[in-house]
Amino acid sequence: MLRQRTISKTVSTKGIGLHSGRLVEITLRPAAPNTGIVFHRIDLPQVVDIPAQAHLVGGTTMASVLQKDGVRVSTVEHLMSALAGLGIDNLHIDISAEEVPIMDGSAGTFVYLLRSAGLAEQEAPKQFLRVLKPIEVREGEGANLKWARLEPYEGFALQFSIDFQHPAINATANFAEVDFAKESYVKTIARARTFGFASDVEAMRAAGLARGGSLDNAIVMDEYRVLNADGLRYDDEFVKHKILDAIGDLYLIGHPLVARYVACKSGHGLNNQLARALLAAQDSWELVNYAEHEVASQPYVREWKFS
Repeated sequence: MLRQRTISKTVSTKGIGLHSGRLVEITLRPAAPNTGIVFHRIDLPQVVDIPAQAHLVGGTTMASVLQKDGVRVSTVEHLMSALAGLGIDNLHIDISAEEVPIMDGSAGTFVYLLRSAGLAEQEAPKQFLRVLKPIEVREGEGANLKWARLEPYEGFALQFSIDFQHPAINATANFAEVDFAKESYVKTIARARTFGFASDVEAMRAAGLARGGSLDNAIVMDEYRVLNADGLRYDDEFVKHKILDAIGDLYLIGHPLVARYVACKSGHGLNNQLARALLAAQDSWELVNYAEHEVASQPYVREWKFS
């Protein structure tokens, strides 16, 4: 039987919040079976615990924001993506401010941190959420149409299409497909960085966003080109970062998925709508356990052991 996972020891790091610009300390601690992923705001007079659950997402402007009793934890998607990619079910996350640090703009630093802590199997079966019927959400019409869908699939695969109408992005792939039966999360997705446009920075900062953004933690573009001296990490880094985000957003469902995700121009808002729609349609999914030899479990087993 595939078992739940946590980390072997406590680890900490510091970084800047992408939107707040504040220095943040984050500590990852092992958690007991069936705990799930829980954030703890330790900077407040009384610690506030916020489970990483789709129904607690209270904002999706440029990030996924968890909110409980008026207390927020922002920009959780990259860390959640790393946890999904490494198969970690249970974790306590102590955070000294309202935003998870952006690190280098990808999930790569969190993967490194989690691996340095070591991964530990636990005496409880891992529960997968297996999609039985397609679920789709849509927004807009015509050229402005955006949509995202989950459909039955024996494994975990994602397809994503983007359309930003920018020379630097259009020069790369606008479509990517990843099947974790064949590809590694760590090698294929984890290092894809968030991106933005220099022309938007002033307006974003006036709105309280991107105050900590820089060439060190994002791909930045002017009207024509990528400004980062080291260029792109993947030829299709833009669309792969959207897949990285989607993996993190969907892990707020609370279980690893056995499904295919297909999306066109989706973002944090639509991803959260999709997660909520799936959980609400209780006849569209089931919780299942897998033995290691079963075909449906192999994508996860391969990634966690050999990535």
